[in-house]
Amino acid sequence: MDQQTFTRPDGGAAQMAEDGFFRIAAATPKIRVADVEANATAALACIQEAARQGVGALVLPELNLTGYTCADLFLDRTLLRACEHAVERLLDETRELPILFTLGVPVAYEESLFNCVAVCCAGRLLGLTVKRNLPTYSEFYERRWFAPAPINPMRPIRYAGQEPVSIGWGTVYRCVDAGLEDVAIGVEVCEDLWVPAPPSIDMAVSGGATIILNASASDEVIGKAEYRRDLVCGQSARLYCAYAYADAGEGESTTDLVFAGENLIAENGGLVARTDLFTCDMAVADVDLDRLLAERRRCTTWEKPAFAHGARGVVDFSYLGAACVAGEDRPAAVPQLMRSALACDRVFARTPFVPADRGDLAERCETIFGLQAAGLKTRLAHTGTEHAVIGLSGGLDSTLALLVTVRAFDALGLARTGITAVSMPGFGTTGRTKGNAETLARALGVDFREISIHAAVERHFSDIGHDPAVTDVTYENSQARERTQILMDLANELGGFVIGTGDLSELALGWATYNGDHMSMYAVNASVPKTLVRHLVRYAAGLYGGKIEETLLDILDTPVSPELLPPTGDGQIAQRTEDLVGPYELHDFFLYHLLRFGFTPGKIYRMACRSFAGEYDERTVWSWLRVFYRRFFAQQFKRSCLPDGPKVGSVTLSPRGDWRMPSDASARLWLTEIDELEPVS
Repeated sequence: MDQQTFTRPDGGAAQMAEDGFFRIAAATPKIRVADVEANATAALACIQEAARQGVGALVLPELNLTGYTCADLFLDRTLLRACEHAVERLLDETRELPILFTLGVPVAYEESLFNCVAVCCAGRLLGLTVKRNLPTYSEFYERRWFAPAPINPMRPIRYAGQEPVSIGWGTVYRCVDAGLEDVAIGVEVCEDLWVPAPPSIDMAVSGGATIILNASASDEVIGKAEYRRDLVCGQSARLYCAYAYADAGEGESTTDLVFAGENLIAENGGLVARTDLFTCDMAVADVDLDRLLAERRRCTTWEKPAFAHGARGVVDFSYLGAACVAGEDRPAAVPQLMRSALACDRVFARTPFVPADRGDLAERCETIFGLQAAGLKTRLAHTGTEHAVIGLSGGLDSTLALLVTVRAFDALGLARTGITAVSMPGFGTTGRTKGNAETLARALGVDFREISIHAAVERHFSDIGHDPAVTDVTYENSQARERTQILMDLANELGGFVIGTGDLSELALGWATYNGDHMSMYAVNASVPKTLVRHLVRYAAGLYGGKIEETLLDILDTPVSPELLPPTGDGQIAQRTEDLVGPYELHDFFLYHLLRFGFTPGKIYRMACRSFAGEYDERTVWSWLRVFYRRFFAQQFKRSCLPDGPKVGSVTLSPRGDWRMPSDASARLWLTEIDELEPVS
């Protein structure tokens, strides 16, 4: 697909490739029961508005050209002829619009009447999808008028002035335009979703549909809306697809039922757009087809199940018309249908590891604490160990490790005095962090020891001939390794474990001293990113209260630092980690989208520019993205020999589990792409 040009706030411009975002919509036009001409006009207005908004696929409600509540009028030939003429009219009037849309229509086929969805694009009737499952229970009575779609394939028919038109169920409509090959659309009708084995399963698994459109007429009763949302979201999660659900609304007969017109769009289990009940609004969302396909490729159980019948057929279509499909030349791109992250309407969470909802966040924190403590508890019980040793610096990571260890000891009924928290002041230790470490340890009732590393490291400098005035990597790492030696030897003396404190973000960047703080006997924070560590510590502060809360809040307010360089003249921390390797909120954003979905650097960059607009300019995002990829590839050797630790989220870097990467893999492809993204000065 042709690249689009966007203009930056600084007046420069750059080329950007599309990132797999595709805009879909579900709408409820106001109708009049049996007034086909008026309903067609209302449908046309929805189609035109959707096209104006750049929508590529629009679903309208079930039987929207007649109304779902026509009852015995469905059998009237006058109504059926009017519907066919209306479809023909709408095909003609939308011939120039780059949008695929559906029309709900009853269709006579030989001796049967079918509840159909006409799938239309660029003046072409792509097919008629027939409802497979007809409810005839409670308030529903569809089998009085309609026949269910037969299992066996049906002969194509002539309809709305076009032939041959495929008719049946399970058809997948696949776009052949350049750059739009991931657009594969399946259609099911209302009740088809509510049955044990919906047709969308075959359409997605066997036919490759990435988008499912559901034309529905779901009457409203107490409690149904929430269930319906769960159903739509659940199906989108199960199929790794986008699911758009259009509901009947105003204008349907209210003799016995009321239709609320709630339109829903879900993606991979999450509701990304919905309209309010009792409105005739349009739900519009940019769905990420790139993400959905990445999920399918990652999941090794994504394969045709034994019970699947297979897609009932595939119909190719082009937004440029039928001639493009039939021609030998590959159809050209359709501008603006596939979007970049900067051109779409999606909002990308700045902290994807952290729930935005405070209630969800508290629940998440409790669950993570439970997982970390359960892992450590099991390891301690298995080995019969009743002692744990932690290097407590007064920083966030070691604080979290101590809190987790206390939970594990409490769960085992072990005395907290079996936990030895060790403060090991060195050349960069400040009074603030040293004081917080001691205060927290004593408040929690664990054994606290202070062992200075000054003399040992100075002796080591003498042994290796290093000038202490040279504060280089040797100066820094010697301190980290001396601390690890103290912890390991102390653990041997006590018959205990050294508890690792490093977090997921540090592992991604390699921000650890090899065979120093990089090593432990159980790494409780190994799959917890830095942005989440903060929330876990804050959550614990609220649980404890009192002096512990006061201390934890001060630790949260302390700059992140390894404290390996001498403090400033006034005793403040001189070495700030985020000044050296970059903001952790950016790195966690990069890490999540790289590992979870395998997105390209370009896509991640554009997503980050959109998410952090106003906080970081484009050059800042770009520069730290380059640092992230360079370090991520160069530091894999540290991750290849990590100690054990519990997995708590969907993104981890354990070499035995979620991430297996050669330590000598070249970063050239990724860095070249990043260099090509460099913003205009």
